[in-house]
Amino acid sequence: MDCYNYIIENSEAWLQYAVRFNVMNENKKNLQELRTQVITDVKIKKYLHDITDFHSILVRNHKNPDLPIHKLIFLLDIGLDTDVPEIQAAVKEIMAHKDENGVYQSLTNVPKHFGGSGTDIFSWCLCDAPLLLYGLLKAGIDYEKHIKQGVDYLLNFYKPHGFPCTVSQELGKFRGPGRKADCCPYATLIMLRLLISISEYKDSDMVKESADALLSLWENSLERHPYMFYMGTDFRKLKAPTIWYDIVSVVDVLSQIDSVREDVRFKEMIQLIKNKQDENGFFTPESVYQKYKGWDFGQKKKHSSYLTYRCCLILERQVFKSDKKN
Repeated sequence: MDCYNYIIENSEAWLQYAVRFNVMNENKKNLQELRTQVITDVKIKKYLHDITDFHSILVRNHKNPDLPIHKLIFLLDIGLDTDVPEIQAAVKEIMAHKDENGVYQSLTNVPKHFGGSGTDIFSWCLCDAPLLLYGLLKAGIDYEKHIKQGVDYLLNFYKPHGFPCTVSQELGKFRGPGRKADCCPYATLIMLRLLISISEYKDSDMVKESADALLSLWENSLERHPYMFYMGTDFRKLKAPTIWYDIVSVVDVLSQIDSVREDVRFKEMIQLIKNKQDENGFFTPESVYQKYKGWDFGQKKKHSSYLTYRCCLILERQVFKSDKKN
């Protein structure tokens, strides 16, 4: 809690709000003045502006920080909601493009030589559809009415070793660079993020097996890297926000799954993160996305309050779970 108090005293309004709302569970009405500061912050205003025209960017590279879905989830994660007009507009844009199976679509363009049509088209793949469903869930959209159908459909693609590279029919024969039988680590990760947010799936065998699939990749990181997703040196560098496939992103999801808390492989990952904590309890980015320059997690020279916040949430879950077991 000392760490969180320091963040509140020394960070920007948006992160103060995230800590007070998400960690200290302060009432939103009591945070109204601070919330006003958040939505008028220059960087937050830019994000809000960017998500309004939600399908303005073709989804070609799923780790592109400029993708509106990443910005929307970031805004929802810090505690903003559909009371903000721009977030409401983004949600409406997402919901305007849904296929017959209940899966929400992104605007993309896969060249013909990769198996696509070569034209801009609304479609989905397991590298983006789970994020759209998760974003709607975080935004408080009715699960039974607008989300469940799509989730249930995507679950049809599950294999005992995780979720494979899968695309909608609009994308033809396109798939990522790997063996068809392998799981896609990133698709498995974001499907896990979605499923642990849904009560009926949170403790399911599917979640446990998918978590084990990621832990198995960690255990065999020198030999196995399906679809060119590695768990090597770059993967092990602290990085924020949690938009891709790196140790903070993976452990953030795994730390919310009770079945892995005593797993030796998971404890190794937790310890790796913990070992990077400085004497004052803070974390410094070891890798950054250049497009986040201007944010405190977009540099590697000093500790980042936001990265510290994310890592503290992870470590706190593990301590809480261990104490709860005892």
